[in-house]
Amino acid sequence: MNNFWEKLLTLIQDKVNSQVFEVWIKPITFIKLDGYDLHIEVPDTFFKEWLETRYAIIIREVARSLVNKDVVLKIAVRDLSSKKHDKVQKRIFQQPPLIPSSNLSDRYVFENFVVGLSNQFAHAACFAVANNPAHNYNPLFLFGGVGLGKTHLLNAIGHHIIKNKICKRVCYITSEQFTNELINSIRYERMSAFRERFRNLEVLLLDDIQFMAGKERTQEEFFHTFNSLYESYQQIVITSDTFPQDMHFLEERLRSRFGWGLIADIQTPEIETKVAILKQKSKLYNISLPNEVAFFLASNVESNIRDLEGLLNRVVAFSFLNNCEITIDLSKEILKDLIKIKKGEVSIATIQKIVSTYFNIKLSDLKSNKKQKSVVFPRQICMYLARKLTKMSFPEIGAHFGGKDHSTIIYAFNKIEKQLLYNQKTKNVVNNLMNQLN
Repeated sequence: MNNFWEKLLTLIQDKVNSQVFEVWIKPITFIKLDGYDLHIEVPDTFFKEWLETRYAIIIREVARSLVNKDVVLKIAVRDLSSKKHDKVQKRIFQQPPLIPSSNLSDRYVFENFVVGLSNQFAHAACFAVANNPAHNYNPLFLFGGVGLGKTHLLNAIGHHIIKNKICKRVCYITSEQFTNELINSIRYERMSAFRERFRNLEVLLLDDIQFMAGKERTQEEFFHTFNSLYESYQQIVITSDTFPQDMHFLEERLRSRFGWGLIADIQTPEIETKVAILKQKSKLYNISLPNEVAFFLASNVESNIRDLEGLLNRVVAFSFLNNCEITIDLSKEILKDLIKIKKGEVSIATIQKIVSTYFNIKLSDLKSNKKQKSVVFPRQICMYLARKLTKMSFPEIGAHFGGKDHSTIIYAFNKIEKQLLYNQKTKNVVNNLMNQLN
């Protein structure tokens, strides 16, 4: 029987990381295998509850591979008679210290997140993760432009999990904060505490991973944190403004891991979603926002929801201060300087959206490295238009296409410009897109 237990421990050791094995598997005492009932003993009640929710399934799977039949796990709590022994066990097996704060913002919950066509898939994925962490989508990787709701969804996941008591150790942190904590831990020789803090989490919500660019030590530490959490069946959710495989500033071993779970993008919201967001925000101010004003504001912001909220805040503030009703004429007057600046300008986000719609391809394809002709030609057209219609340099344009090198943009621009001299099809495409953009 002891031979059975030794084999079982060896197999489990191959399935979990060393930290999990030392803390949660090695302290288990084997009692007996009675038929297909596997009797074990653990130090205390907390240990038993933790084992049942996190690692019992691994033990049963490994035991089944040894006896060729489903095994029933019978867990007993050890009777500790010695006070001294009790103190030792309590010190070893007590729950890892909770993070002082989950860093969650009270403003961002699922209840006030407006769902539209542009974000419904990402919202559904986040809600599924919040209800059942580390079950199906692990890691969950969200990507999209600035101000489209990634941070909102990350915080909403954390609030839902804590509110419903699904997990206790939840942490939202930006990659910049992660780096700062790492630097302080190195400086004050507290690396063991840093690792214990992050590797004992149940849910890690990491925002804006693109800011780890060029920070080798941060990437190294996060790589090991990621592995530790993933192998311990703990949930990881990451956000970025770029598709994972286009993040050439991150190590390949990190990028490859982001694809292990689910990747969901948040696209530029359509005007109906922007109007719905404005309507919801107006409720917070306890004001009535006329539909024509909502549509006026929504039509003058390309993509960034923060800019949209900024316009609304300006109109609402003027209305409060001057004790006047919000009307379309008032809104135009208040925002005339801001909107005048934007008039006539075309953003790369707008060009990308119109081109992707015109060719019926995903917006993310334009920023990817896909080599199919059905993607390459639209991407080159898009790069050409970006150079023609904006004041951005080739490197700046490249940054909007998944971090492409400036030479790639130059090549695309020259190729399309040459085709316009003799290829009627390319001429028609560019003319049609120009008309739409104008």
